[in-house]
Amino acid sequence: MQHHHGEQRHVVNKTFDEIPIGESASLTKTLMPEDVKLFAVLTGEINPGVANPEYSHSGLFREVMAHGMWSGSLISTILGTQFPGPGTILIDQSLHFARPVNIGDTVTITVTAKQKFAHNKHILFDCAGTNQEGLEVVRGSAEVLAPSEKVSHLQEVYLPEIHIDDKHERYTQLLQRVKGLEAIPTAVAHPCDRESLKGPVQAFQAGIIEPILVGPENKIRAVAEEFGIDLHGIRIVHAAHSHDAAALAVSLVRTGDAEALMKGSLHTDELMGEVVSRAAGLRTSRRISHVFLMDVPTYHRPLLITDAAINIAPTLEEKVHIIQNAIDLAHVIGIPEPKVAILSAVETVNPKIQSTLDAAALCKMADRGQIKGGLLDGPLAFDNAVSIVAAKTKGIKSAVAGHAEILVVPDLESGNMVAKQLEYLANALTAGIVLGAKVPIVLTSRADTAETRTASCVIAALVAHANRNKGAQ
Repeated sequence: MQHHHGEQRHVVNKTFDEIPIGESASLTKTLMPEDVKLFAVLTGEINPGVANPEYSHSGLFREVMAHGMWSGSLISTILGTQFPGPGTILIDQSLHFARPVNIGDTVTITVTAKQKFAHNKHILFDCAGTNQEGLEVVRGSAEVLAPSEKVSHLQEVYLPEIHIDDKHERYTQLLQRVKGLEAIPTAVAHPCDRESLKGPVQAFQAGIIEPILVGPENKIRAVAEEFGIDLHGIRIVHAAHSHDAAALAVSLVRTGDAEALMKGSLHTDELMGEVVSRAAGLRTSRRISHVFLMDVPTYHRPLLITDAAINIAPTLEEKVHIIQNAIDLAHVIGIPEPKVAILSAVETVNPKIQSTLDAAALCKMADRGQIKGGLLDGPLAFDNAVSIVAAKTKGIKSAVAGHAEILVVPDLESGNMVAKQLEYLANALTAGIVLGAKVPIVLTSRADTAETRTASCVIAALVAHANRNKGAQ
């Protein structure tokens, strides 16, 4: 939303005596998506024809339209700020709404002085609003008490920036990504508490995965019973305890019964121990790594942060795998050439800071084709990676700076902090996935919301479908 930092305006009003009958003034404004949301927030009215694009497609009106009073409110804006201006008091207003105003429409409101009443200083105005095609959207009249004192001065106008968070909308868009795709059979290891059972069941009801619950059957059923979770149509494979469940879930993947793996209420190490086991695990030639996918409302692109959950202090060699895994994931979610920022605390190579040396080497390796499919730059400090202004100030000329889609962190601690800050302070929509094994793995933390769990299942399903397509080629 545009905002003006202390813009100066010359404020002049017209007193009762200065306004001749027939004089008019106009105001023009274009309806933006934010205006519709703001108006709904202010008035508390969420009219399905206004707020829901699906509904408005159905019948009379094709697009999302403004609340009728939005154009009505422009009339009081012009009367109160322009003509007559400051000091005006609205006494009476009548409105007729001739046609809807859709997002993108430009409305011009004109108010014309029609009658003056000397005994009480009231003025009656004719009000009319037309859209960009000259068609009438609103008409009516307004009676005001005109200002008696002249106002003429420079005024500082400061309008704060307003953000309306649309997290639910972003979540719904993510779910759209798997619409029409077959649900992916997913082995869920030891889902024996409320959250870890609710996650896969929710993803099942949304048609994203086909869960196979692996664990003590009586325990799983008891949890479902206690929290009213419907297990109808979901397969359960009995395992004696969590360790057994981890091994069984991994073996379901090895035999091809499952094409994705999901952590339940057991410890991450317990599940990953089975995944990386040399004999019976799911290793590939790649190092296993974790990616947080974040949709941050204040940033113009998706952000992939890696690795903030598995590799504690990765070596240069491990970082090559971590980056390649993330680039491959970016391709799967529709970013053909992801911009990869190798993060450090500074943007210059400093022999005393190991992560800057790694960054320089990784960028050179990409130049030599040892890392493929992305555009790498580094070392970059976090601000330069995500802000063009910061990058320009530091004199960095780079296609990545300010537009990064993959953030490669120097170690697990820094990465975890960045990801959690974005989730909890910037209201990022989060999903997490483990890559580099034979199948995608959803590692959820106990604090994760059902939304995060479902979002992670969407990403796992997209990766599994990409694996199917690779296998079919």
